[in-house]
Amino acid sequence: MVYIKSGMTKTPNPNLLPSGLSDLLAPEADAEAQAIHSLMQVFKRFGYARVKPPLIEFEDSLLAPGPGAALARQTFRLMDPVSQRMMGLRADTTAQIARIANSRLAGEERPLRLSYAADVLRVNGSQIRPARQFAQVGCEMIGAKTPQGDAEVALISLFALNEIGIKNLTIDLTAPMPVPHLLDQFGISDVQKEKIISALANRDKEALNALDLSVVPFLTTLLEASGKAEDAFEKLGTKEFKASAQKDIEDLKSSYESLKEGLAAFDLNAQITVDFVEHRGLDYETGVSFSLYSKDVRGELGNGGRYSLQEDAKDESATGFTLYMDSLLPVLKNPETPETKTLPADASWEDVRTAQEDGFNVIRKI
Repeated sequence: MVYIKSGMTKTPNPNLLPSGLSDLLAPEADAEAQAIHSLMQVFKRFGYARVKPPLIEFEDSLLAPGPGAALARQTFRLMDPVSQRMMGLRADTTAQIARIANSRLAGEERPLRLSYAADVLRVNGSQIRPARQFAQVGCEMIGAKTPQGDAEVALISLFALNEIGIKNLTIDLTAPMPVPHLLDQFGISDVQKEKIISALANRDKEALNALDLSVVPFLTTLLEASGKAEDAFEKLGTKEFKASAQKDIEDLKSSYESLKEGLAAFDLNAQITVDFVEHRGLDYETGVSFSLYSKDVRGELGNGGRYSLQEDAKDESATGFTLYMDSLLPVLKNPETPETKTLPADASWEDVRTAQEDGFNVIRKI
């Protein structure tokens, strides 16, 4: 805490902002606004309609089972003085999109394509993302049941990043369910599951083999295959996995092939990698997921994946992605601004208008 002297006592500096919060000034504020506009225009071209949920809403809807419940610990809460009910400040926008799709747009034809640009506020930052308030920009496809839907949102995320000048892109495709499905199908105990998950997280094949379990050869195959997508699926070859895990892998491959076709159609360059054993996405994701990176940008640019709108609505599947403006801001180009022309105080408003029409920003002295 920074203090300033006030007589015989010390008081907190009134200009000090809380940890994880900051002012965004020119030209960065202009750069972010312009980038968000460009991103939203891309989403519109692909048929995604913009929605704008409120910053705050009742806790029981914001944190409903599904996307909302996953971020309950990161949500600021306060009492609504009007209704005397608890409310929450959004920590993520996806939960609100799920609510809108389940309520006001429940009767609309599926798949439903929605986009958004909104600030979020979280209780804690992280080592990777210390900011507690930042802008999210993204798309959600509600009612998408095929791998082509996963490929579409992945393609749009890469297209949009390219549109705002982000190059040297990598998309890392993952599937959170093959490993859990294999462990359940082989009847692995909870104690052994913990050891397996730890070994996979550390890429430790020796620790896996030391467990001497029938599931290990399947897990080792998935571990060794992870890498560049084309090589990864070639390494898997024709190896057959049990029912649920096999479908997870087939869906991931179908999404990859569809994404590759899309990148070629739009002349986009991006490296595609696949990881069959690691999941770095959100806890509520249940299918093909992905993370976005660039060699020119530190940290994760965004992520996406498949999820269910609610725990009791498994048939309403959705997929989408979110881009993080705080990660993108350091490499966004500052927008070109016209030269500023200063006019004297006795200049008429007609003079101001004429100068503006000539391409100047105009300051009229007072």
